[in-house]
Amino acid sequence: MSSNFDKFQKRRLISSYFSVVLSVFLVLFLLGVLGLFIINSKKLANDFKEKIAMTVFLKNEATDSVVKALNTELKKAPYARSFVYVTKEKAAKEHTDIIGEDFLTFLGENPLLNSYDIHLKADYVERDSITKIESRLRQNTMIEDIVYDKQLVNLVNDNIKKVSMWILIISGFLAIIAVLLINSSLRLSIHSNRFIIKTMQMVGATKSFIRKPFVMRSVKLGMLGSGLAIIALIAVLMYVETNFPGLGILEDKALIGLVLLGVFGLGILITWVSTHFATQRFLNLRTDDLY
Repeated sequence: MSSNFDKFQKRRLISSYFSVVLSVFLVLFLLGVLGLFIINSKKLANDFKEKIAMTVFLKNEATDSVVKALNTELKKAPYARSFVYVTKEKAAKEHTDIIGEDFLTFLGENPLLNSYDIHLKADYVERDSITKIESRLRQNTMIEDIVYDKQLVNLVNDNIKKVSMWILIISGFLAIIAVLLINSSLRLSIHSNRFIIKTMQMVGATKSFIRKPFVMRSVKLGMLGSGLAIIALIAVLMYVETNFPGLGILEDKALIGLVLLGVFGLGILITWVSTHFATQRFLNLRTDDLY
């Protein structure tokens, strides 16, 4: 009879440990994914911004010396990430490839202009910054027109601000859920040992002596859960890097390491704090309240 009860207690204890490790793993994995997304969100946003092109059209009167001077100016410009000179002949060929027929045969001449396609650095893809760059370039009398998608620039910047705000809100919400879930699992684990805690207290054991083994056990479970979360996060990073190499998600290894270290530290911290207060609660209860 006693043997069956011991087996039952052992199974219940293992189930309790498993639930703690699982809750720590799932919560910290989700927080880790969110952390990795946050550190890469700025890079992804910058990559998208830098794909928006500003096209500077030159007048037909623009000589080679004018083109060279503008080329030199763009090389020195702090706002230009990259630029390419597109002749009107090349532009005509690209238009022909797109529409599928040679429009020059109908017009008899090439109406297009020589131009520069400029990709700005992400920090300059802002409403005010682009306006200043445009005004500065228009001071060149050999520039016919400057074209870029103003609505897209405004839309990108507005959406990035909204997404950043929601990311912060979701991060805070998930952090609260993480603490509550892990705390609940640990409280259930401690609850099953409440009579042992009270018995040790009744025979004269100090609170710190009683609390120590429970805290150490929970910290070990937290380390196990956070370790599994780190392995899963590394697997996700490798998967994304293999299937989407263009994202360059592994470029900033220092920040990635910081997130993984934070996940491990958070697993230890939450389990330590939760166990400390859970055991303290039962230590402060009267014997009658245990039932």
